[in-house]
Amino acid sequence: MAEVFPKANLAPTDSRGRARLQQWLCFIGTELHKALFVPLLEEKAPEAAKAYALEKGASWLDFLEKPLTGREFLLDRFSVADAYLFTVLNWCVVTPVDLEKWPAINAYVARLRERPSIVTAFAEEAKLYAEELKRHQAAA
Repeated sequence: MAEVFPKANLAPTDSRGRARLQQWLCFIGTELHKALFVPLLEEKAPEAAKAYALEKGASWLDFLEKPLTGREFLLDRFSVADAYLFTVLNWCVVTPVDLEKWPAINAYVARLRERPSIVTAFAEEAKLYAEELKRHQAAA
């Protein structure tokens, strides 16, 4: 997205900033998205796998808490990493992950939820979801 829409400034352009962005994207993708939330969202995952994901996930959220303490975003400004992290952390609403244990992360999610672009995205998504629900009900 950052490369498709460069004027949106969703990624740093300097090499150090790009490296930091890649680090965050990798962390979010591997530790949070795949390792924590995929087992929790998978209906067929054994309860032991879900319990293990929750246990390990706490250490990853502990790790994330520190860099978000006193910061508005992961990098110097809103980036694609923040968009991805917000998306993944939003899955807490349908999993047993409780962000109250991590006040900086919890505040981060609350802040981003109020961003106009995210408010707009949620509204568009809700409309699409309602349309999809109607389509499935009509087919049933």
